[in-house]
Amino acid sequence: MSVQPTAASPRFALIGAAGYIAPRHMRAMKEVGGTLVAALDPSDSVGIIDSYFPEADFFTEFERFDRHADKLRRAGHGIDFVSICSPNYLHDAHIRFALRSGAAAICEKPLVLNPWNVDALEAIQAECGREVSTILQLRLHPAIIALRERCAALREPANVDLAYVTSRGRWYHRSWKGDLEKSGGIATNIGIHFFDMLTWVFGAAHEVRVGAAGPSSVSGVLELERARVRWFLSIDERDIPEHVRAEGKRTWRSITVNGSEVEFSEGFTDLHTLSYREILAGRGFPLSESRRAIEVAHRIRHATATGRPEDVHPMALGTGGHR
Repeated sequence: MSVQPTAASPRFALIGAAGYIAPRHMRAMKEVGGTLVAALDPSDSVGIIDSYFPEADFFTEFERFDRHADKLRRAGHGIDFVSICSPNYLHDAHIRFALRSGAAAICEKPLVLNPWNVDALEAIQAECGREVSTILQLRLHPAIIALRERCAALREPANVDLAYVTSRGRWYHRSWKGDLEKSGGIATNIGIHFFDMLTWVFGAAHEVRVGAAGPSSVSGVLELERARVRWFLSIDERDIPEHVRAEGKRTWRSITVNGSEVEFSEGFTDLHTLSYREILAGRGFPLSESRRAIEVAHRIRHATATGRPEDVHPMALGTGGHR
């Protein structure tokens, strides 16, 4: 199978053009020399398209978008890649659409919500002769690459501490992101890229425990091949350390390995563009690379909180949503 476009300038379609992450994809398309030929979103608040591809056709109805893609294909200038930035629970269906339309798929995290969805997509991928690539940009971050190389030489499992707080307003719980069936919950929606990074660096998960969970935060422990990870995820601004809030910041992340902080707060700006370049070069992350993080998030989603102190991150004892 090949994901290489037939045209000198790759032709893209975008599903989820009004979403938060869509502008990063548009910028990446532009910077790799591609063209956005069609975009879809139920919301028409997509003026950002003018900053990148004002000539792109836009649709608010999937049926018309589907028909347009089919007409392009039959006319001999079809879509090479469908980039998927839609709500999490729709990724599976939109990937299937891309493959059956003769295009390769580039999908945001989480690729799908359930591990068995990966199996089905692998079968469809083989049938259609096109590939699915996932945006796993943390794997391309220099600091994370260096961490992986450094930890590969560890003789004993590392002690890892991960805390990530990204403030969200009241709208969050009323949107699809606050719906467990649609987003997969906080561990999936904001944690999936960290779980991918951790399993990429430290190996597969032998045990997944949830210590405490609520509508705005979740905490637990991962026992990985080469690390024991104590983790905390939150969308509650009150969980951000006071000195960080005093600086007006609404997002905070901290990762320590054996007591040493891993600094990777910078360097995120161009990772989507780098991801696209890697995909065009045939070095994208395939379906199989997404499986470990999806399995971890799925196990967290269906776990019963133990409530045991050893399974609860210290930050979960603060003022966040589950307390």
